[in-house]
Amino acid sequence: MVVTRSIMENKDVIEKVSLLLSKLDINYNNINNYIKSFIHRSIVNERPDFVSEHNERLEFLWDAVLELIITDSLYNDFQDKNEWELTDIRSALVRWRNLAKVSKELDFSNYLFLWKWEDLWWGRESDYLLANTLEAFIWALYLDLWLESARIFINTYIYTTLDDILENKYFKDFKSLIQEYSQAECDITPTYDVLEEEWPDHDKNFKVWVYIWDIIIWFWFGSSKKKAQEEAAKNAYQNKEKWKNLDKKLNIIT
Repeated sequence: MVVTRSIMENKDVIEKVSLLLSKLDINYNNINNYIKSFIHRSIVNERPDFVSEHNERLEFLWDAVLELIITDSLYNDFQDKNEWELTDIRSALVRWRNLAKVSKELDFSNYLFLWKWEDLWWGRESDYLLANTLEAFIWALYLDLWLESARIFINTYIYTTLDDILENKYFKDFKSLIQEYSQAECDITPTYDVLEEEWPDHDKNFKVWVYIWDIIIWFWFGSSKKKAQEEAAKNAYQNKEKWKNLDKKLNIIT
């Protein structure tokens, strides 16, 4: 897209975002904040003539609306669940991985404005960028059309991921999931060992292996032991079909 004036005045940008809003059945009053929700901070330095604001101020405010609406829906729909269960489910719904999935389904990557090198390094399909964009978009919607319109959008596109989250138990952390699964399938609790610590002290990278019996079922890296364990458990759980019928004589899964 060739741009010749400020982003808020650019006809191509306005038309593109207005078509998206029409597709999402959003009858907006002011399109400016919706446009701003797609602006990554990296482009502000590259093109100050084109854009002077980015979406991080909107991101800062998003959770107040999103968590309120999700909390209200869960409280009314699951009156038999305890507070801690609802908290875990809510966390899964608003977790950045889930928001990134919704953002991809809405094709928000096609609307992002990025510095060209940010686009090359991270890519506009980055889960982190897409989750942040959706967060900013929700607040833009709230500022323009207030709470009820934000509620409709959130319930339509985010709350509807609840069935998948409950079915796959994404509201639990992967260490808990892998423990429950291995106890049910293999009658044993997995253990974790730090195999390697790489790089200098100020920038450590840990390699953690997950064991069942004395068999390595998976390993992964992380910037802390906790993160490495969680990522190893996640990959072991997501690949459980590869090791659930282990022969105890094996010594590693590859």
